[in-house]
Amino acid sequence: MAEKKKLRVTLIRSMHGRGRRHVACARGLGLRRLHHCVEVEDTPQNRGMINKVSYLLRWEAL
Repeated sequence: MAEKKKLRVTLIRSMHGRGRRHVACARGLGLRRLHHCVEVEDTPQNRGMINKVSYLLRWEAL
């Protein structure tokens, strides 16, 4: 079976003072604090959340 593609996402800007939906997207990706790095599957749902809060994140394909 083929291995699922992954993305490494890092929170590089603070969520303080951001809108509820933007904070919810960052939390939904599993990000908790500044410079926290998580690996998520490359799905359309995760890509949508990354695109919504792209100004807070750095991401790379694995």
